[in-house]
Amino acid sequence: MTVGREVTCRPLHKRPLWFLVGLGVAGAVLAGGRLAYSGDLVDGWVLGGLLAALVGVVCLYAVTVKVSADANGLDSRSLLRRRRSMSWQDIADLRVYVQYGRHGEEYLRVEVVLRDGRTRRLPLPVSGSHDDRAAFDEELEAFRALHRRHGAPESDHLAVISRRTAGRGPAVPLSLCLLLLAGAGLAAWLVPVTGATKEAWTSAVPCTAVTPSAERGECLTTRPAVIARTEVGEGKRRSSLYFADGRPLDRLTVSRESARGFRPGDHVEVTLWRDQVRVVARGDYVWREHFTSAGSVAVIAAACALAAGWPGARVLLLRRGRRLPDDEVLPSALPFTGVIVVTALWLLPLCYLHPMGLPASPVPLTWAVAGSLATLGLLTWAWRATRVRTPRDATAAAAREPLGEDVFLAARFLEATDYNPNGFGTHIVLGGGPPAVTPHPGPGRFAAKRIPAQRLTATGVRRLRGSDGDAVPRSWHIAELDDAGRPVRLAAAPADLTRIVRALGL
Repeated sequence: MTVGREVTCRPLHKRPLWFLVGLGVAGAVLAGGRLAYSGDLVDGWVLGGLLAALVGVVCLYAVTVKVSADANGLDSRSLLRRRRSMSWQDIADLRVYVQYGRHGEEYLRVEVVLRDGRTRRLPLPVSGSHDDRAAFDEELEAFRALHRRHGAPESDHLAVISRRTAGRGPAVPLSLCLLLLAGAGLAAWLVPVTGATKEAWTSAVPCTAVTPSAERGECLTTRPAVIARTEVGEGKRRSSLYFADGRPLDRLTVSRESARGFRPGDHVEVTLWRDQVRVVARGDYVWREHFTSAGSVAVIAAACALAAGWPGARVLLLRRGRRLPDDEVLPSALPFTGVIVVTALWLLPLCYLHPMGLPASPVPLTWAVAGSLATLGLLTWAWRATRVRTPRDATAAAAREPLGEDVFLAARFLEATDYNPNGFGTHIVLGGGPPAVTPHPGPGRFAAKRIPAQRLTATGVRRLRGSDGDAVPRSWHIAELDDAGRPVRLAAAPADLTRIVRALGL
């Protein structure tokens, strides 16, 4: 690859993809032949062939995709997709977009930011492991070199958009929040319906000879029946009771334990209510249908509403950080999670005990008022704890070092240096001696490495960016230093970082 000329990106592993393409072709032929022979679309061979054909189409797209760049701009094409070209003059910036798999794996892709604010992700290059990370970095740097030569990038540093940064779109958390709120609303609507059903069942009385036929569905009717056979389901299969001659019905779905409690040939009495079997009794064993209480449904509604608070907090943080650069890390939503947990401790029991509303008694009213005040206080604290703090705000909060006493501050250099070999340092000790890096929080300066402050120069202090990695806490800031011509980053809490910079004389 020659940086500054033409760059071409193709899939790294083509042989497995071409093998799956061939398998897809074979699957399509198999599905077509089997369908022509049997005419059954739901045949197993037909469905398997169609699935293989679908996989082959996806792999055909993956194996034929190509992304190239030259003096004119970026160009992406594939066999199954039309060509898309973008000139360097229309591109504002190139950045890294991190996608996450189901098990937390990270996939790095290149995202193109256009002058009009739109973004497009290139199909290549892609990095999904440490083995292909070097090739990904090389191709991305080649793209950026062409952009610097033939375009006008808006920024010099490489922005990394991860799930912690402000540039992440709110579509996913907003959709999840609305979905949970819709579930909470549906459950709340079912609370009075469920409560009325259970109350009607509890108050139902046996039918009599003078009960009108129109009202017999609301009273209890008892009939004799004989168990023909039982079916105990394994795994997720349902268990059932079968009645002789299909009277009063052919099959009744019960729990696994209830199906084991009856035997074929047992003479039982079944109780019908609202034209459905609700009780099956055999002297020493009784099965009763479970009616969900209004309190249980109210708890589900409250739990869904509380669960919607977490994605709602994510949307709120994205909204508060809308003026930040896209790659700056947002504060953590963990304080709002604490508010949700504390609220659940008093709200869920209250909803279970009083699903239809609070009575006039002073105990539940006091409970609700005290819980609401606690939630409001914690919500105010969470709002203040998640505010965006700039380096200037942290300067006034920094304290002076006490003379003659060692103070250990949680901080780390993000680059490996002679005073931070292999990134071993987790703390910086100040006060009783020269500033040093230590792998422990003290006491004592065991294994401490002295920081050569005389060769360090501070170039700036900034908030955390996505390119600084996920190992740095969200609330920390970064001091950008120059170590004899080599850029070095120092990460620490805002006030601690100011104290360290002052102690180093920077």
